[in-house]
Amino acid sequence: MELPRRGTLQRRLGFWSATAVLIGSTIGSGIFRSPAGVATRLPGPVAMLSVWIVGGLIVLCGALTLAEVAGALPETGGLYVFIRTAWGPMPAFLFGWAELAVIRAASLGAVSTTFAEYSFRLAGKDPAAALYVTPVHWAAAAAIVVSAGWNYRGIRWGSMVQNLTTIAKYGGLLALVIVALIVGARGDGARHFVPPIPPGSMRLVPFGLALVGVLWAYDGWADLSFVAGEVTNPRRNLPRALIGGTLAVIAIYVLANVAYLAVLPISAIRTSPLVAADVAHVILGAPGARLVAMTVVLSTLGTLNGSLLTAPRIFYAMAADGAFLRPVGAVHPRYGTPYVAIALTAALGVVFVLLRTFEQLADAFITAIVPFYALGVGAVFVLRRRGEHEPPFRVPLYPLVPAVFILAAILLLGNAIVDPGTRWATLAVLGVVVAGVPIYYATVGRHRGGGQSYAQGPAT
Repeated sequence: MELPRRGTLQRRLGFWSATAVLIGSTIGSGIFRSPAGVATRLPGPVAMLSVWIVGGLIVLCGALTLAEVAGALPETGGLYVFIRTAWGPMPAFLFGWAELAVIRAASLGAVSTTFAEYSFRLAGKDPAAALYVTPVHWAAAAAIVVSAGWNYRGIRWGSMVQNLTTIAKYGGLLALVIVALIVGARGDGARHFVPPIPPGSMRLVPFGLALVGVLWAYDGWADLSFVAGEVTNPRRNLPRALIGGTLAVIAIYVLANVAYLAVLPISAIRTSPLVAADVAHVILGAPGARLVAMTVVLSTLGTLNGSLLTAPRIFYAMAADGAFLRPVGAVHPRYGTPYVAIALTAALGVVFVLLRTFEQLADAFITAIVPFYALGVGAVFVLRRRGEHEPPFRVPLYPLVPAVFILAAILLLGNAIVDPGTRWATLAVLGVVVAGVPIYYATVGRHRGGGQSYAQGPAT
């Protein structure tokens, strides 16, 4: 049976849909859950806001760089293609292996868990109660299956859901920000920002650990690259969507944290795992809390949909390269989607969400994805050195911007390894990633001599 070429997937995503994929994949559960953990580690207004700004700048450096790389290599698979082209088949295989073994399943599990928790809250049930712990897991699994079904039916279905949920979540969060800032300005919200830097609130190691939670909230900014092969006029639309979408997310995240502080003191934020709902309850009462819960449900549903729209394209691209099971590269004859890859991704997410907690899933995801973000961003150095690519957009302040992102990734991982509280969990996740090396040489590398790129020739 002839394996379908990657070009079989048609270009149907326009600029606004592409931007919605990025925003919708990024704004999920993080902005509603992470502020409590950040405030616990950085109990001061300046430190708390600074880590969100720093995280945003790091992500912007990555997005600016990937705008150049994606514009030059607008192929399905995104980061996988960038890593393969710049660094060769083995690092690209490791990325696919990490996505398969840890990253994507952990991401789907974490987002769907938050979706289920807030859905139970909307129904008047306490998701933390012992009676509902198991039902929450099953509801999360069901959400993954339903989202997979939309994307199975075609990219138009997936992008339609993405567009609608993106408008709803961004609009809902923006409305909360505006109302909270008005209430804070009229009341005594200004005192929540004093003192700006309490003693012990700005320390390096806690800042680095808080940055992990912040980057979890920002994650999704690179997911658009996975469907680059289905974006119309990609040399124009990919850079614009990557940069514009990322800036929109940074703006709403920083404003949201300012709004939280305008209503609640940082001591209250530290003990509020559902801070957005608590803020809405203070300013609008019970109806406000329900409105935010509904926004979170739509937000996480959109992120779940975005992940199942984008991530299966990685496994599809690997199969098309011969680096994964060939049937995974199949394209549905009627719907034109990588339906086997979608089903595989959803199945992995269901398994993880039934076995792991939110915190375990989120930490595993960030630890595993950061090294590959660095490799994808670092591809710009290799492409420019070769002088073979002609990107429609060039990253400004080169080589400073990509270097800042890579340095931040190295420091982030180093900080997680140095800290006793996260050391062994970090090493365990990295160990799973490294376990892909012998698997590569025992399978794909053995048949390809271990040195040839799948489709691009030698890596250097």
